[in-house]
Amino acid sequence: MDPIRNPYAPGAGQRPPELAGRDEQLAAFDVVLERVQRGRPERSLVLTGLRGVGKTVLLNALRSAAVRKGWGTGKLEARPDQGLRRPLSGALHQAVRELGHPEAEQAEHVLGVVRSFVEREAGADAKLRDRWSPGIDAAVVRGRADSGDIEIDLVELLSDVGGLAADTGKGVAIFLDEMQDLGAADVSALCAACHELSQTGLPVIVVGAGLPHLPAVLSASKSYSERLFSYQRIDRLGREAADRALVAPAAEEGAAYDDEALAAMYAATGGYPYFIQAYGKSVWDLAPRSPITADDVAVAAPEAERELAVGFFGSRYDRATPGERDYLRAMADAAVQLGEDPVGAVATADVAAVLGKKPQSLSPARDALLKKGLIYSGERGRIAFTVPHFGRYLRTQA
Repeated sequence: MDPIRNPYAPGAGQRPPELAGRDEQLAAFDVVLERVQRGRPERSLVLTGLRGVGKTVLLNALRSAAVRKGWGTGKLEARPDQGLRRPLSGALHQAVRELGHPEAEQAEHVLGVVRSFVEREAGADAKLRDRWSPGIDAAVVRGRADSGDIEIDLVELLSDVGGLAADTGKGVAIFLDEMQDLGAADVSALCAACHELSQTGLPVIVVGAGLPHLPAVLSASKSYSERLFSYQRIDRLGREAADRALVAPAAEEGAAYDDEALAAMYAATGGYPYFIQAYGKSVWDLAPRSPITADDVAVAAPEAERELAVGFFGSRYDRATPGERDYLRAMADAAVQLGEDPVGAVATADVAAVLGKKPQSLSPARDALLKKGLIYSGERGRIAFTVPHFGRYLRTQA
């Protein structure tokens, strides 16, 4: 098969040629945009799921839907070592520009508030290079979004942005990836701001994406967050959608799969969108002709697994210390010994039993892995990998 015409796209956040299995989420978001634009009450949205299920891809698709409706949009990615002020100001700067408010003075005033919000992070005595926000030429608006209390400032900032959006008859949507990595103060402030906006009816929504334990992170910050957001679990694709993700792009290039090949691909990928793209690319490159057969899948599978071992699994495994790697392998072994779901949670006590140690002695390794985003805890006393098939990879490494 011609590798130049290979239609598959295994990349971080890269949109696949066929966004299969997400029609329901896209249709629901169109309803949210229309309701907010008409002043109807609607909740902000949170997408949760394991890595590799396409949360970032879906987040980008939802943003494109908002852009098509004339909304102002901005996107940022949370990082555990960075506060919210600077990346959010950049996202809002872009959103205000996209809105294209007809009154330049009003838009400039709001941009001045955005600049005031971000410069407050540096402090009054900071050097110019630390206070300056690139691209925002508007004069700082003193006394607005600059109190130093992130909760007060964020409410004021988003209220001003929402008022500007309301003037245009459109809305503003902020897309926030890796939302679970926000600091505790920033999570609390974001929840408070969304709560305030929902009460005032201003056309601003937040669309967040994060790991499965994100709802617990939000709930721990504000008890009302359970009612504040609409939560959508993004999971692996069913067989029909997984087949469509492979078949539709191939058909565009005049190629096809036989039924046995599609069954073999689903068995290998488990329906996880990133794996579908990775295996699809390898199978296409190595298959001699169309239609692609189960034998072609068997030949190409080792190449796909080598690529995943380096780029998807290996890059994460390399971040762990030797002690943390022992903990990860023990998680994989515990799941096998107990017959647990390979992508489900295992008890920390079972992991400790595999290692022959007391659970308390393993707390440092577990906590470090949680901070590194390699595992998560959806419920007390249980942990799971954030990456599907990671346990299988660890057992092959062993």
